[in-house]
Order: sequence, then C-alpha cells, then structure tokens
Amino acid sequence: MANDLAIVDVAGVGLNATDTVIRLPHFPAFNSKTKVLSVERCAGGQVASAVVACRRWGLSARYVGSVGDDDAGQFQRRELDKEGVEAHWLVARGARSQFAFVLVDEPTGERTILWGRDPKLTIRPEHLDRRWVERARLLLVDGHDAPAAAQAARWARAAQIPVVADVDNLYSGVEGLLESADYVLASEEFPARLLGEADPLRALPMLARDFGCRLTAVTLGERGALAWDGARFHYAPAFLVDAVDTTGAGDIFHAGYIYGILAGWQTDRCLEFASAAAGLNCTRIGARGGISPVEEILRFAEAAHRRESAYEVGPRGHAAARKP
Repeated sequence: MANDLAIVDVAGVGLNATDTVIRLPHFPAFNSKTKVLSVERCAGGQVASAVVACRRWGLSARYVGSVGDDDAGQFQRRELDKEGVEAHWLVARGARSQFAFVLVDEPTGERTILWGRDPKLTIRPEHLDRRWVERARLLLVDGHDAPAAAQAARWARAAQIPVVADVDNLYSGVEGLLESADYVLASEEFPARLLGEADPLRALPMLARDFGCRLTAVTLGERGALAWDGARFHYAPAFLVDAVDTTGAGDIFHAGYIYGILAGWQTDRCLEFASAAAGLNCTRIGARGGISPVEEILRFAEAAHRRESAYEVGPRGHAAARKP
C-alpha cells in the first residue's frame, strides 16, 4: 500500500452481505405454502450499506470487510466499486460470502432475515492496517467481529478520530469495543441484552456511565430514536412513510447520523436527518434501494408527517415515556 493513502471522511470496518429479498403477500404460517411476489438480489450488510450511503451523499469513504472467493464475493466487490468506495477486501479462500434471505411482508414492509456467515470470514485484529483507520475523519464499526472492531476503535481514539459503533447483539468481546466508542447507536434490544435493563430511559445513561461514551442512542422502529448525551435526552419521532421494505433502515440511520456529525450539526438535527433518511430508504426494495439525495431528505424531514411521539422531553432534557 502506498504511504500517501488518502484521507477519507468515513472509514468503515464490518459486515457486508448479499441479500435475496423475497416479497410475500403475508408472512407464511408453519407447514404452509405461500406464493412469492418477487425475488431480487441486493447488496446489504450493516457497515457496507452505511458507507455506501455516505458516499452517495458526497462523502469520501473507505470500507474494510471480508468476502469469500465466490460469485457473491465478486458481486459485493463490484457493487462497492460502482459506488466509488475505496475498498480493502479480506478474501477467505473456500468460503461462502455472507448471505441473507430477507422475507418481506408486503402489506407492512416489515422483514424477517435468515442469514449465514462462514467462520472463515471472521475479521481479526491482525488483518487490519492501522492506516486504514488513521487516515479518516470518522470510523464506523459494528460489533460482529468485536476484537477487530475494538482494535480499530482504539487506533481511532488514539488519533482523536470519533468512533461510531453500530451494535445490535451481544457478541463476544463487544464490551472492549464500547470502551473506545464515542457514539453508540444500538438496536432497541441491545441494552437489555448487555445490561439487563430494557427501559432506554435508564439503560442509555447506564451505557454512557459504564463505558464513557459521548452519546448513547437506540433506534425504536416506528417509535423513532432516543439518545442520551450525558446531560439530557433527545428524541426524534419516526416519519410516516408507505413502507415497502424495512431492510437496511438501521444501516441508513447510522449513515445519516454520521453525515450529521461530520457536518457539525447538533444532536437533534442529526437524529432528525438520520430518521428521515431511514424512513425514505424503507420506500424501496433492498438495504440500499431507497438511499435518497441529501436535499430530498432535508425537504422530506421538513414537510413529512411524523408518528405519534413515544417520549416527551422537557426543556431541561428530562424524558418520560408517553402513556398509550
């Protein structure tokens, strides 16, 4: 690798996947037959999709991930190349690239994911080049290969580069990653799995306290997103959209929040933009199908209707769940 590796806006280390998106008239019952409405092969994966969104919004981007030496691996590489992402691939010989079968319920757009990942695809700390991280303005990692993600996050923190962690499950070693993460953007279920506390009003301050994070947040699906910045809560209700496929909504939310960080926006604006970007992505098929231009997202956020608020945040940042 050349010594003059370019500085990029976003570096991402983590998952990619080849999704087979199967639209169904309804979710199938056990031991039944259901007619398929459509089948599409789409590129997906948490970090890869977020990096693609950042690139489409005009940011320069680097991706580090693993694939097998199969057709799906070639597909992933072509997709990132088309997007203009600087990619560094760890190719596992004789391995099948990560895959998912995504069952989409046509009336609601909600998805159920069946996935597989060959252990040969595991990214290890020794696979990483420190320059991939240090030559970036921001680092995005997921928690799947937690030791490697934690190593990348430690390098970033040493170089005073902000770290965004997308964590959705309790992977081995994820605590080490959280210790070096500035922004933890988690799934709704993650705090309960890690801390045994399901209420985000208690769990988010606990996460920040235990791991020293600058901001902790959870995505709440149709109830929006809630964040704690160490002093106050911030809440963004979800936008109303005609959902076609909710695959990738969280990935694009993370990308939207990253865009806001790099733009120097305040937390509330970051949450609003991220929520709007995620909502619009749900109006098309695939994890990256509905990534909209920045100006379209901003117009949508200003004009679109929101779902009923699930939380009330007072003027001093105190929050309470609204009673149904």
